[in-house]
Amino acid sequence: MGSLYFGDNLNILRDEIKNESVDLVYLDPPFNSKRDYNVFLKTPKGHASDAQITAFDDTWHWGEQAEREFAELLHQQNTDVAEMIQSLRRFLKESDVMAYLTMMANRLVELHRVLKPSGSLYLHCDPTASHYLKIVLDTVFGADKFRNEIVWQRTATKGDARQKFGAVHDVILAYVKSDSAEFTPVFLEVNDEYLSRFRLDDNDGKGAYRLAPLDSPNPRPNLTYVYKGYQPPAKGWRVSRELMEQLDREGRLHFPKDPNGRISRKHYLSEQEGRKASDVWTDIAPIQASAAEKLGYPTQKPLTLLERIIKSSSKEGDVVLDPFCGCGTAVHAAQILKREWIGIDITHLAISLIEKRMKDAFPNITFEVHGTPKDLDGARNLAERDKYQFQWWACSLVNAQPYQGKKKGADSGIDGLIFFQDDNFGAKKIVVSVKGGENVTRTMIADLKNTVEREKAEIGLFVTLAEPTKPMITEAASAGFYESPHMGAFPKIQILTIDDLLSGKEKPNYPDLSRGGLSFKKAKVEQQRAEQNKLEGF
Repeated sequence: MGSLYFGDNLNILRDEIKNESVDLVYLDPPFNSKRDYNVFLKTPKGHASDAQITAFDDTWHWGEQAEREFAELLHQQNTDVAEMIQSLRRFLKESDVMAYLTMMANRLVELHRVLKPSGSLYLHCDPTASHYLKIVLDTVFGADKFRNEIVWQRTATKGDARQKFGAVHDVILAYVKSDSAEFTPVFLEVNDEYLSRFRLDDNDGKGAYRLAPLDSPNPRPNLTYVYKGYQPPAKGWRVSRELMEQLDREGRLHFPKDPNGRISRKHYLSEQEGRKASDVWTDIAPIQASAAEKLGYPTQKPLTLLERIIKSSSKEGDVVLDPFCGCGTAVHAAQILKREWIGIDITHLAISLIEKRMKDAFPNITFEVHGTPKDLDGARNLAERDKYQFQWWACSLVNAQPYQGKKKGADSGIDGLIFFQDDNFGAKKIVVSVKGGENVTRTMIADLKNTVEREKAEIGLFVTLAEPTKPMITEAASAGFYESPHMGAFPKIQILTIDDLLSGKEKPNYPDLSRGGLSFKKAKVEQQRAEQNKLEGF
């Protein structure tokens, strides 16, 4: 069974994930780009609302949290990490970049701990801080455990190419826990350039082939021998005498006419799986605006990118972990490929989007969600800690898209929107107001009635942590009903308590021929559905 966790990934890694229990880590953390990233939510034609909300603020500053995590790095077991982070601080001072690297170093230490000896880690970043991240990774994993710096061309040439070369790529840094790490080569589709390499043919029925050198890339004194009068290369042969003789018997060797030349090996086109992927990936296109898989989440990566990484460094049944899971592309790809998965994110917006994405794509899926309120006490605790996270979570209970970002200014009286359709004349709107305080009043219902009228909405939902008073119920009833053209009458103002929503006793009451399809973009149903077993140790 897959698992989603809401919360700070550092705490979740420490408290919930056991040592050496994960086979593959993919992380796409914020890049310290000093930008706000917004989720663009689906808005039906004719509804020009501000249909976006800040998903995360990709700006880091040195402060109390950075100072605390820096101190933790000085006292953990890897003394090389302690030395490295102190050196970086002496150079970078208490800068934004230093705050970012401190955050990343602490989490990479924990990710190294949870990886199995056969595990790998792929860190997706851009040139903003990739050079510093490589230093951190070299220290946490060991420089000898570095495997690749993969360059992914994520876009075509951009307008910033006027005064420099266009910035069109991301970097994916690949490290392994040990030399026993799982890896399966990836083969790309055959193209004309690849076929042109096989231009030789002996007309013996074996088909076209190319020649490959048999020189060893490293000194091999035990493989230094003369074969049929041909002298060995300076570093020795790639193969033993026994294998050389076998290749010779099978007609797989090419002997040059010049006795001073080198023996080569024949590689037949018919026996090849294709061209192996290199560390420069130009064949995976970014997600276009019109793509079916695009969900509106900032920095969303294509499924094909994650599928390549997961296929290369894990096998069916392995555990894939994404500690910055955003809109859930990594866990979606893991599910397709029949891997177990764990996703972690610090916002309820991301968790609710992933829940919806996975249930849309895999209708019969079951997975666990940890850290989100399961009862009234949990809801109260969330409301006290972070009112915005509470609002996002409460909106998810009624399948509403959150409205605007927390930096948008004055309260408009709207915390969420639902779009529905009950006739052939376009989408209609429901306004959601969320209250996390312990005291609610009749005036709040009156305000919602005014908001519904101002926004030309058909229905208003008042979602409350506290029990409504009798005057509130009376005020809501006075609003009357929305008369659906074909589906009857529905209360115009509906009061829904968190307690009743959690228990299933209540739910929003409105007509909808679109079955919620107007409020959110839906992930397409995956034809190949993976069955998952329960994760042991989580």
